[in-house]
Amino acid sequence: MKSIDEHIQKDQTEILSAKAEGNNPKVRHLEEELHSLEEYKEHHPKDKHDPNALELFCDANPDEPECLVYDD
Repeated sequence: MKSIDEHIQKDQTEILSAKAEGNNPKVRHLEEELHSLEEYKEHHPKDKHDPNALELFCDANPDEPECLVYDD
């Protein structure tokens, strides 16, 4: 994806398709991803890039060891 808005739109479309197919595990996965993307967009309104999984995780969990940044 080129932007977070495209990713959100894609997930919304895929959720509808998965619901129509009765694929509940895929629906849950996509809804969780969509929620993370929407939170990221809310926290970073000027940032339009499509965040990766680590960026989404660190946005929601900034104190986790994987997300800490140390200055030398």
